[in-house]
Amino acid sequence: MAPIVSLPIGTPPQTQRMVLDTGSQLSWIQCHKKTPKPKPPPPPMASFDPSLSSTFSVLPCTHPICKPRVPDFTLPTSCDQNKLCHYSYFYADGTLAEGNLVREKITFSPSVSTPPLILGCAKDTTDSEGILGMNRGRLSFASEAKITKFSYCIPARPAQTGSNLPTGTFYLGNNPNSAGFRYIDMLTFDQSQRMPNLDPLAYTVVMLGIRIGGKKLSISPSVFLHDRSGAGQTMIDSGSEFTYFVDEAYTKVREEIVRLVGPRLKRDYVYAGVADMCFDGKDVDIGRLIGDMVFEFDKGVEIVTPKEQILADVGGGVRCVAIGQSSTLGAGSNIIGNFHQQNQWVEFDLSNRRVGFGRADCSRSV
Repeated sequence: MAPIVSLPIGTPPQTQRMVLDTGSQLSWIQCHKKTPKPKPPPPPMASFDPSLSSTFSVLPCTHPICKPRVPDFTLPTSCDQNKLCHYSYFYADGTLAEGNLVREKITFSPSVSTPPLILGCAKDTTDSEGILGMNRGRLSFASEAKITKFSYCIPARPAQTGSNLPTGTFYLGNNPNSAGFRYIDMLTFDQSQRMPNLDPLAYTVVMLGIRIGGKKLSISPSVFLHDRSGAGQTMIDSGSEFTYFVDEAYTKVREEIVRLVGPRLKRDYVYAGVADMCFDGKDVDIGRLIGDMVFEFDKGVEIVTPKEQILADVGGGVRCVAIGQSSTLGAGSNIIGNFHQQNQWVEFDLSNRRVGFGRADCSRSV
């Protein structure tokens, strides 16, 4: 589950569904020339047909972005046999997206459109959606379209999988609800601060601790801060469903869950290789036994996950605490995923380098 936005791309616009991802840079869409021309027009799920857009162009190998070793370009590029710029992008969960870099506009209305932005045009990925890369990189949609502020509100998932999903809200620019937001500073990194385990383009914040059922866990705040190698940063990532903590924090969370509901844990069970605090669905009172879970941040800001919403339905009658160990991803960072951003406005104020949070019922159009 990830937040999905529909954007009108090209001229005339074709609506493309894209995963809103604050944890990655490159935006890309599915591209396929459709022959013969389908009648009636394809549904919004369908991939983008470059031949139908008058503003589409490909990026040749001679373009500066396609020259490797551009200092802040985190995307491996190469020249393909057609002399076009080819990219390959690995995500933290091990999936790969690849294709050609192209230029295309996003057309919000007949009078409002972006200049041509650099996007990826993927031809062979298995996903039906593209990715809207929204991190701090110079090729992210936010940077290329010169967006200084954006926010989203992800609704709580329904109790049963398969029931109708409520739609959330996504704002580019000012949010009329922002008077009630509380803000924390974003940590920013100079390009010269190269650390092997640090993602300098992520939305990094200062996290201080975790409370479960009112009890503060004994975790040193330094566990949530980057060390000299860059490991340990805490980032807000809309593209990751679960939250991941480094070993010291994860172990403390798991110990407390085991103390509260240990006998009910599903033995020797790990969901998707990352979550091992899972229960058979008949235990409806698990959340009540665990209590609310609170992530504590700088400046007194807290993200509260109420006990009724502490477990993620992973299908097959199994529910899991939506927290994994970041080492299982091969990552050395703490990642606050979208499960713990439900019913919360999250605003990225790029011009003031801060992130805002505000409680909301995101299933109501706000």
